[in-house]
Amino acid sequence: MRHARRNLQRLARLAAVGGLVCGGLMVSNAMASEPSGPHAMAGEPSVQSSADPMADLVSRLGTSRTAGSWTGADGRPVVAVTDEDAAAEVRRAGARAEVVRYSMSRLRSAAEELREAPRVSGTAWAVDYASNKVVVHADSTVSAADWSRMSDVAERIGGSVHMERTAGAFTTRLNGALPIFSRDGRCSAGFNVTDGKDTFILTAGHCGPVGTTWFGDRRGEQLVGTTIGSTFPGNDFSLVRYENGETLAPGGANIVDIGGGRGVQINGAADPVVGQRVFRSGSTSGFHDGKVTALNATVNYPEGTVTGLIETTVCAEPGDSGGPLISEGLAIGVTSGGNGDCTTGGVTFFQPATKALEALGVRLLAGGAPPAGGTEGTGGQTAAPADPSAAAGAVPPGVPGSPGVPGTAGQPGSSGAANGSKAAPGIPVNFQTLGPGLGVILVSLLGLVASHWIRSAKDRQNYWSYYSQSWG
Repeated sequence: MRHARRNLQRLARLAAVGGLVCGGLMVSNAMASEPSGPHAMAGEPSVQSSADPMADLVSRLGTSRTAGSWTGADGRPVVAVTDEDAAAEVRRAGARAEVVRYSMSRLRSAAEELREAPRVSGTAWAVDYASNKVVVHADSTVSAADWSRMSDVAERIGGSVHMERTAGAFTTRLNGALPIFSRDGRCSAGFNVTDGKDTFILTAGHCGPVGTTWFGDRRGEQLVGTTIGSTFPGNDFSLVRYENGETLAPGGANIVDIGGGRGVQINGAADPVVGQRVFRSGSTSGFHDGKVTALNATVNYPEGTVTGLIETTVCAEPGDSGGPLISEGLAIGVTSGGNGDCTTGGVTFFQPATKALEALGVRLLAGGAPPAGGTEGTGGQTAAPADPSAAAGAVPPGVPGSPGVPGTAGQPGSSGAANGSKAAPGIPVNFQTLGPGLGVILVSLLGLVASHWIRSAKDRQNYWSYYSQSWG
């Protein structure tokens, strides 16, 4: 009996220790906000086609039986389907199924008819998976006559199209503030990329055509680089080659500033999922978050039409153009345009990063610690600066806001990751994700304390029993 009790105590202590280890891992994962895919090795940032756990299932069922998938408010994946058999298969896969009227094929056909109609500047549309409709937004610049004409097109297509007015105007987000300047405007740097030889800035295409020269200051004294590739309208991405022109140095960093002297290391790129929480950094408005509301959106800017965009609730303002959209340490897109601002809110559209990288034949600059004391004209990349209001999401070397460059943002020198600012491995944590891990740790600690107390009491009893015979 004594041996059995001793084994039981050992098992209890082992279970408590195991609980502490598991709880610690759970909290560590929640704090780290690692990418959902495999970790990128140095020199090989990962590129994930989609973060959607139901992507394979939706692909197998086909566009005639499904109508999109998204992440619900409870965090569970949701798949829209057109028949009960497909719904049953979705449930077996562990997701929630919603039976809807219109298939993805039907919705895409409706969007194509809208694209073929006469273009109306100030309109935008995308498939809203939750409402199972193509939602057409018309901003304040759309006249009553154009609204009537678009409404007639929507009526001819049928009930799969919904028209609604929206405040403000859909514009590209050019002409704001720091950090990169051209003769025609100002933008935000997006991500640092490479073709294996040279390093570049991936930013928005509407920021400037091929040949645009970019500077790190208003007076044009600190040369950053020149746009060597640009697509706008149609798509909205461009490539700015750093002026140093040196071969890519190993150990470069791709860090997005999130304010407070912290930055997020970018380890790969992925396509988003509707309902996913995302974060944007821009040179005018700083760091903000929101959710993905639609994919493959079409926006009719005054300058032209752009298709295949990511629609979000993240706010943006002029000058944020080209800035990075990220989630869980992954590059999601670069800022294209939208309406509203960061006071009243609005809709912002982003050029998908994966599509831009593929079209330009480049990849994200490998993650890793930036070289200490980066200076102007070096091939290494620097960490994001501490002040998000005065710097881009990813800061090129030699631009105000980089470590080792004096006179930055009105200060004697700014601090990057190499100079003491912290590079966060992921996005600021939602503390609800810490609850389970902290709970496991608490229960395990209580178990260890109780086990120790019981063992101590038993030891005291054994001590008393053993020596009591000699106490007279």
